[in-house]
Amino acid sequence: MRIAVTGSIAEDLLLTFPGKFADMILADQLERLSLSFLADGMQRRRGGVGGNIAYGMGQLGANPILVGAVGDDFLAEYKPWLERNGVDCDSVYVSPDKGMARFLCTTDAAQSQIATFYSGAMEDCKEIDLGPIAEVHGGLDLVVVSPNGPEGMLRHTRDAHAMGIDVVADPSQQLARMHGPEIRPLIEGAKYLICNDYERSLITKKTGWTDEELRAQVEVLVTTHGAKGASIEQPGQDELTVLAVAPQDDVELEPTGAGDAFRAGFLSGLAAGLPLESSAQLGCATATLALETVGPQEYVASPAALRPRLATAYGDESAGTIVDALDF
Repeated sequence: MRIAVTGSIAEDLLLTFPGKFADMILADQLERLSLSFLADGMQRRRGGVGGNIAYGMGQLGANPILVGAVGDDFLAEYKPWLERNGVDCDSVYVSPDKGMARFLCTTDAAQSQIATFYSGAMEDCKEIDLGPIAEVHGGLDLVVVSPNGPEGMLRHTRDAHAMGIDVVADPSQQLARMHGPEIRPLIEGAKYLICNDYERSLITKKTGWTDEELRAQVEVLVTTHGAKGASIEQPGQDELTVLAVAPQDDVELEPTGAGDAFRAGFLSGLAAGLPLESSAQLGCATATLALETVGPQEYVASPAALRPRLATAYGDESAGTIVDALDF
């Protein structure tokens, strides 16, 4: 499958706070909220949702086509890194006057996060036309529309539908900024919608759709539930439940990028011809690898890393079927 991943490409600044955000928030003072946290640690990492998903897919042999907008600060280190990890970066647009997007995220002791995203060159994604990209690659089978500049997300969704290309709707982090009239066209008619349980509630609240109406918008609705795994819903079929892959006991967990890694695993499973359940199992295993590393592009999704984790969670037969289908 030829999969184009549209989405943000950014530098992540990751901080850790030893306390709990919940202990600092006073319920009767929410209208005057003013918080400051002294971080214990800070790390710079490559990130952005589009970059993270493409990295994971590249690790898993899916050869994704990354589509997004960056500044020229992307070229020296980030681009070669992705290319070494199996990502096609030829369709990345380089802005002439803006720097790469930046993501600032603080994680507390309970794995809760407070984050801010600066768009920078990302907003120029609206200048990218999917038509020439599809032509260069002899057509596309899937276009993933993940968080990006809102105008670009809407354009890429419209373009994909107009060309008859299946869409994977993944609005996730942009749901907080976007309103119902912007969110609906991102989801309507998509083949897949991927969201977590909180994002799913936010979608129904902002669009006014009931849960049943939301399910009717897409062919496959994939909902992630953190440590409880993921669920898959299709019209007229029983809901599939996929358990999460348990992290190692002696590893400090850092959740940034785990959701992106799930998407990378799920999409790579589809690209390899695996059924939905196996693809979600691969997504859960890849998410756990990301959860066990600091930074969204620091894990290694090799057969040696994946097979034992998949076998423990889903059995030897399932592990063998999944790993043997991938083109590492």
